[in-house]
Amino acid sequence: MANEGGGMLVLGMADNHPHKVVGSDFGKDKLGELADAVYSHLAIRIRFEELFENDLRILVVNIPSRPIGKTLKFEGVPLMRIGDSLRNMSDEELFSILSEQEPDFSAKICEGLTLADLDENAMLKMKEAYSKKQDNPQFMSLSNSQALSDLGLTKANQLTYAALILVGKVEAINKYLPQSAIHFEYRNTLSQIVFDSRTIFAGPYYLIIDDLWEAINQRNGKIPVQEGLYIFDIPFFNKEVIREAINNTVAHRDYRKTSEVLIKQFPYHLYIINPGGFPLGVTLDNLLTVSSTPRNRLLADVLAKTGIVERSGQGVDKVYYQTISEGKPEPDYSYSDNFQVELRLSAVVEEKAFSLFIRHIQENRKDDEKLGVQEVIALNRIRKDTYKNSVDETVIKKLIKEGLVERVGKTNSQKLILGKEYFVFTDKKGEYSAIKPIDNKQAKSLIVLHLQEFGKAKMADFEAVLNRFMNKNQIRYLIEQLVEQGVLDKEGQFKGTIYTLAKKVE
Repeated sequence: MANEGGGMLVLGMADNHPHKVVGSDFGKDKLGELADAVYSHLAIRIRFEELFENDLRILVVNIPSRPIGKTLKFEGVPLMRIGDSLRNMSDEELFSILSEQEPDFSAKICEGLTLADLDENAMLKMKEAYSKKQDNPQFMSLSNSQALSDLGLTKANQLTYAALILVGKVEAINKYLPQSAIHFEYRNTLSQIVFDSRTIFAGPYYLIIDDLWEAINQRNGKIPVQEGLYIFDIPFFNKEVIREAINNTVAHRDYRKTSEVLIKQFPYHLYIINPGGFPLGVTLDNLLTVSSTPRNRLLADVLAKTGIVERSGQGVDKVYYQTISEGKPEPDYSYSDNFQVELRLSAVVEEKAFSLFIRHIQENRKDDEKLGVQEVIALNRIRKDTYKNSVDETVIKKLIKEGLVERVGKTNSQKLILGKEYFVFTDKKGEYSAIKPIDNKQAKSLIVLHLQEFGKAKMADFEAVLNRFMNKNQIRYLIEQLVEQGVLDKEGQFKGTIYTLAKKVE
């Protein structure tokens, strides 16, 4: 039903006309559990209504429409209705849905909005930003109406919603688009339900972006870092990251939804919850690689022309790059769904040494040789051993060629580690030696040393000695080789087999 535009499913009525009330106990006392189960399977929020007539219960299930440009799937298959039948969605219908384009809400005319409804300070700031970004001082001398026209914020002398959001007075915003407000809440603990303080930012965006940062920065802390000549502070919440994340929220949110953007700050975490799912074509898997269609293209274009946001597609890159370069966990978008995007940022620095290492690399490279966001992500995931199936092989090959990453081990036991330079820089040379595999000659030496110490050993003893460097099959193969070469003597069978040093070795 969601794939067909949504609707209502009514239980407790007779199928045939005149649809008499017959009652239904379906889901009785379990509606919350049922709604949660549907959400976990399909990521849509359904709403229930219970109606009663002559003590007979009717259950009405309100089903929302699928998101624009997306289908909902049951067991991996998109479904549609043909009359009373349920069918696999046809190729034509699927193509039609995937080809849908979201209308640019920000470019729509805001009926009734006039120049008198615009904030002079916001207009001045927008002009200054454009003049500086475009190196065009003459822009400052333009009238407000001309500046708005040049930026595409008017159509046929009528003001758009983008103009309202960016430079509208508080009174006008509250009248025409109250959901464009940003709610900011602070809590002392993650588990706390009631906020300690709350502020609603409902003014023109060119003014409130600085006010929002100041509200967050009031409770911002910092972590001092010193390593040799390197002395600097890592803020709990990086200004560039926060501003870019909020900018993305304003440019990409769905203004047709009546809920507001919500920012939740905690001592060591910050959540930004944005109405509307990801823009068309964007998913959790391709967030950093796909070129999406902006949901509010006019708004995004003006913010880019005035230097408030990065050029298209670069904002999320900056959020990832700055966060990981500071040794913090990756930005977390995993709590997002089809109806909202939720970004979670952590202030916890997992490893100061990694932050220092990235800074060291970048400062010693030319601009065209510096690491990009994909390389920094790859290095971080390799450091944490979470890189499998999440890092492009082309990026890995580039990092190996530059000596920043190494392959260790053989065949199935092969893995990636950070290069020797990282362990030298962070003074973890011992860890590097422990990770590096040993060759057969070194393995033989460990076996001989063990037998010199204890006289005899079982296969399990050899596995305990070498399990950091080899798998069981490799160890068994090596031991059999040593027996054939006359290095070891072997007595007994199966689990009772005992190995000793051969006489010639002694």
